[in-house]
Amino acid sequence: MFMGKLTPEQRVQKAVIDIMAKDRYAALAGILMIGEKRVEYDADKCPTAYTDGKNVVFGADFMDGMTDAELRFLAIHEEKHKMYRHLTTWEWMWKEDKQLANQACDHVINIETVDENPDGFATMTGKLAEGCCDFKYRGWDAAQVFHDLKRKRDEQGGSSGDGDGDYDGSFDQHGWEEAQDMTAEEKRELSRAVDEAIRQGVLLAGKTGSGGDRSFEELLTPQVNWRDALREFVQNTCAGSDYSTWRKPNRRYVGMNIYMPSGVSETVGEMAVLIDTSGSTYAPGVLPAFMSEAKAIAETVRPERVHIIYWDTSVCQAEVYEQDELDKMISSTQPKGGGGTDITCAIDYMAEHNIKPQASIVLTDGYLFGGWGSWSHPVMWCVIDNKNAKPDTGKVVHIRASDM
Repeated sequence: MFMGKLTPEQRVQKAVIDIMAKDRYAALAGILMIGEKRVEYDADKCPTAYTDGKNVVFGADFMDGMTDAELRFLAIHEEKHKMYRHLTTWEWMWKEDKQLANQACDHVINIETVDENPDGFATMTGKLAEGCCDFKYRGWDAAQVFHDLKRKRDEQGGSSGDGDGDYDGSFDQHGWEEAQDMTAEEKRELSRAVDEAIRQGVLLAGKTGSGGDRSFEELLTPQVNWRDALREFVQNTCAGSDYSTWRKPNRRYVGMNIYMPSGVSETVGEMAVLIDTSGSTYAPGVLPAFMSEAKAIAETVRPERVHIIYWDTSVCQAEVYEQDELDKMISSTQPKGGGGTDITCAIDYMAEHNIKPQASIVLTDGYLFGGWGSWSHPVMWCVIDNKNAKPDTGKVVHIRASDM
């Protein structure tokens, strides 16, 4: 029997109105308006609650017995999955391990929501009490939590989890499959809608005097165009130079007793592209976009050869493309790997094989076990979805997988 006289649908509607009326959630108001919210009475179809990144579904049986504060917590939880674009940004984690992906996202949201509500407006009690909420992860992003959970599981001899939702502290399901069913255009439209909702929410929060939420503002922080940064680095580091010299007269004119300077070109040497084969580089669109840009840059500066090295804790695949083979980089490359993450193996490999590039470009998630390594030449780090990564050598550009 449901609490009070309100129907489950009315209770959801009331929870949404309560959240929107709360100053601290003024910036969440726009997100709450995206998509539909419905109640599912078939527990087999929805035993708890879930979102596909746009719509939210609440299980009627799961709601039964919840206090208003608990239902508000659950509603906020689902909206934050939407706001942080968890089902698209962290798709690679879900493909690698469903259970750990669910838990990682939940830890981030639950810690944040508990911290926001010391007054009990939204509470992680009752059926929600066993949810993922380890405060050691306060301030971490979902990928950092995922890697830590995976490390602990591996140390304990566990295996990958293929379950979905109602297990090990994840009190809601996650509509990864539903998110997968969206077309590319639907995903782009949803991303635009979320961006605009956050933007309007931050403005509203400022007007209401709530001061907004830094996490919302960070989502709107302009990102450096990684393509521009990468091109600037390579062109500045690897640009050859053409000039004229009188030391060697141009032979074409000598026979006519005309002495003209000859052209001399310092050709660009070698370039290395080092690709971390951990899960995050396989997020949708990341590797194809990166390789397309690397190929375009190589065709612009025309190095003598390009080394493509796939690595995890060892070099898993090494490829060499001569100057006249650059057009084959994408069609011929064969990514391999998928283990841990230690860039020193790639550095050692280049030293062992006498590879001396003018510059190296590294694509990685930045969760490196052995540090950033020692380099004898310029290096550019392209770090995926890890804004906390701060290499102690070379240059860095942070990239959101969802932007690729």
